[in-house]
Amino acid sequence: MTGGRYPLHHRSHVDVAIDAHSLFAHLDDHRRLAAHMEKRSLMMAGATMRVETDALKGQTVGSVMRITGRVLGVDLMVEEVVTERVPPLRKTWETRGEPRLLVIGAYRMGFTISPHGNRSRLVVFIDYGLPPRGFGHWLALLFGRAYAAWCTRRMATDAAAAIAVGAAS
Repeated sequence: MTGGRYPLHHRSHVDVAIDAHSLFAHLDDHRRLAAHMEKRSLMMAGATMRVETDALKGQTVGSVMRITGRVLGVDLMVEEVVTERVPPLRKTWETRGEPRLLVIGAYRMGFTISPHGNRSRLVVFIDYGLPPRGFGHWLALLFGRAYAAWCTRRMATDAAAAIAVGAAS
C-alpha cells in the first residue's frame, strides 16, 4: 500500500525451508533483522550504523527501535515504532518523527510470511518517501531506489542464509 506519505515501494521475497512460526521468531528480533546496517558495505559508503531497541526489544506494538550512525561525515538517526505484529504472519514498523537519513525519507517497513507446510515464503517490503529538501533529496533521486532494493533484499537473503546455517549445524 503506497501513496501519501509513502509514495514509493520496493519488496523482495525468498522461500525459506522453515515453518512460519520459527521464521517469525527469528525475524522478530529487530537487531537480527537490521544486522546488515551494522556491517560495512558499499551501500553504506563503508560506514556502519548502530541498532538499539527499547526494553520491549521491538517485539510488541508500540516498541521503539533507534538506528544511529555517521555516513560520509553526516550524522544519521532514525526512530522506528512497531505498528503491527501478527505472529506468525506479519510485522510492520515505521519511522517516528523526521528521520535524518541520506537517501530515503520517512518509511513504513515490514515483512509478511506465507506458510507452505514446513516451508515459508518471506516478503520484506518498504514503502517510503524522499527526504523533503536539501542535498538528501537529490541523493535520494539518484540512489533511493537502489538503497530500498538493497535493504529489503539483504533482510530477506540474510534470514534465509541464517536459517540454512542453523539447519546445517
